[in-house]
Amino acid sequence: MSDPFEVLVPLLNPNEPEARVAALPVITGQQVEVGDILCTLETTKSAVDVVAEREGYVFSLRAVVGDMLQAGERLCWLAVDAGWKPPETTPVEEPREEDIIPEKLRITKPALALARQIGLDLSSLPVGSLVTQETVLQAKARGSEFAYELPEGPFEPQALLIYGGGGHGKSLIDLVRALGDFDLVGVIDDGLVVGTVVMNLPILGGGEVLGALTERGLTLAANAVGGVGDIKNRIRVFERILESGFSCPTLVHPRATVEPSSRLADGVQVFPNAYVGSEADVGFGTIINTSAVISHECRLDAYVNVSPGALLAGGVTVGEGALIGMGVTINLNVTIGAGARVGNSAVVKLDVPRGAIVRAGAVWPP
Repeated sequence: MSDPFEVLVPLLNPNEPEARVAALPVITGQQVEVGDILCTLETTKSAVDVVAEREGYVFSLRAVVGDMLQAGERLCWLAVDAGWKPPETTPVEEPREEDIIPEKLRITKPALALARQIGLDLSSLPVGSLVTQETVLQAKARGSEFAYELPEGPFEPQALLIYGGGGHGKSLIDLVRALGDFDLVGVIDDGLVVGTVVMNLPILGGGEVLGALTERGLTLAANAVGGVGDIKNRIRVFERILESGFSCPTLVHPRATVEPSSRLADGVQVFPNAYVGSEADVGFGTIINTSAVISHECRLDAYVNVSPGALLAGGVTVGEGALIGMGVTINLNVTIGAGARVGNSAVVKLDVPRGAIVRAGAVWPP
């Protein structure tokens, strides 16, 4: 007789360790065949069916539609014997001090095992972004006594610091270089090794060096944390930048088109081939990515992320912190609520409530 099979929640997007349960066609005790759908999970980027990899009976299914599940969690058990009993939950012991995971630290199980194996202090790991084994190794290489020197200054008024050395950071560095209006000083990143380079710019440290740089006369910084899957992290970076005394310039790629009657707030980033139409109003810290179209009289509140190729018709309103996925189409005068997430290639015909999720490829309303 085959052993019971543990069904785990898959990681659908490396930037989003959580996924929402969009559909749950099975219940505990139900018999399923190979290939039957156990549940449908969705992130801002995709929707995926989790299917039975073997026949059997479903046990210990605790999720309900709407739950947010963490990658690596158990979804259920599959057992061939209808009378099988799931293992009893082991009583929770008081955790040892060295086993306690710091609040808000998001870390994969392999990365956590590696960190404990090499004796790394978990408090030294970056909070916000998902910590992987590579992040752990970088933190180990940096060490608590890593010697580095910040640039002394004096800095010219156009000197600019980049906060974030990931994919969005690299795109932003190219944007700034294409502009030719700023002198890039370097990159700070809470998860990269000091002294290494990104796009030929040195990693100067993490957010802890912001104050020292402003004391030395540096005044401009750009937030290169994209925030896909965790807009709160991008907002925290902005807060940290501003609290340290920096200003965030508006950055518009020379191949973007911005009508003179539109208004772009500080910290807005407009990437190549994007279009911002007449009397559009774009709020603080918003990203308008490559080839996105923001038509006439649109209003985007602070921290909105409009992904490549999205099309917003005239008069569209997008609330604070909303995410508009790649290739999305939003009809005339529609309102997207604050914190809503519209998945890739979705078509939105009517208003989307605050905090709602529109599945990738879907037509809204359903």
